[in-house]
Amino acid sequence: MAVVTCMSCGAKNRVDEGAAARRQPVCGRCGVALDATADAAAASKPRTVTDDTFKREVLETRGVPILLDCWAEWCGPCRMIAPVLDELAAESGGRYQIAKLNVDENPRTASQFDIRSIPTMLIFKNGALVDRIVGVQSKQAIPARLRQ
Repeated sequence: MAVVTCMSCGAKNRVDEGAAARRQPVCGRCGVALDATADAAAASKPRTVTDDTFKREVLETRGVPILLDCWAEWCGPCRMIAPVLDELAAESGGRYQIAKLNVDENPRTASQFDIRSIPTMLIFKNGALVDRIVGVQSKQAIPARLRQ
């Protein structure tokens, strides 16, 4: 059984992969068709968020915490933590999601959350900012903060 998050309402749905191969699974809450393969692939790597998609991708997501990595290409510490975030995304098992926001390309969102130092990781739960992590952290420290 895979856990698939509905992209419409954010509900978590258990989906039998064998049955999904024979017929289209739908969300138990809102009835929208689920894409079990896309959800599993998307959850295994960080997704990119922009000023235009931030509200939909982060603030309107319900159920699981989202860690938003605010970074820039020229930032050495950002490049150091990127592989750790890739590993955490692959290991998340649907417990949380990892997203990335390039602060140079998306100044509106960076300004909205007063990003002055990078890397800064913002943790959102049900659309609310619940924690802020500034600087490079160990691989163990990040999921611990997501669980709080």
